Amino acid sequence: MARKRKVGNLMALAVLSVLAIAPMHRYEIAGRLREYGKDHDMGVKWGSLYTVVDNLTKHGFLEVTGSERDGARPERTIYRITEAGRAELADWTRELIASPEPEQRPFMAGLSVLSVLPPDEVVGLLTDRITKLESTIDASKTQLAALEGSLPRLFLIEDDYELAMLTAEANWARALRDSLADGTFPQVEMWRTWHRDGVTPAEASAMVEGGLLGEQTPPD
Repeated sequence: MARKRKVGNLMALAVLSVLAIAPMHRYEIAGRLREYGKDHDMGVKWGSLYTVVDNLTKHGFLEVTGSERDGARPERTIYRITEAGRAELADWTRELIASPEPEQRPFMAGLSVLSVLPPDEVVGLLTDRITKLESTIDASKTQLAALEGSLPRLFLIEDDYELAMLTAEANWARALRDSLADGTFPQVEMWRTWHRDGVTPAEASAMVEGGLLGEQTPPD
């Protein structure tokens, strides 16, 4: 189980990771986070950057090393990671890699209430999702191919993982859609019946089992 951290949002982890490279002011931190794609990987909320940096400093994970001024711009405070910050960064990374945590995913939420829609509508919705996933997969493959050889694989590992997860989801959604479309999904006729005839699931089940429906052909 994940332990409660003094600064527990993932933006803090992202900030620690970039400051482990070199001391920076907050504007530089934001630029590195964007450059490294951390806003995508960790769901960075830019409005919280100042608060996160202040909290990391308050708890001893960062420290102020000085300031600099560029022309007429306001003075910028420079931060560096402390030994406590490096230990927190390493410990947090170990936890994330070794300890799976349940995630709240919108797709899973939709699947949990899938029965509110008729199966033939679900077939169309899944087709839409698969098309979008395939487009994202193609774009990810193109991006990875373009970066191949220019960056060590170590720094592309999260993109490789995301591509694998997208591919697995597309394959799973395709199998579900096809089983609904060809009638091999268990009790699909019962599901179709309670939407079509306005009966309860129990009544639809009894109708199917009693052979009261006759031969049903899914619509094209």
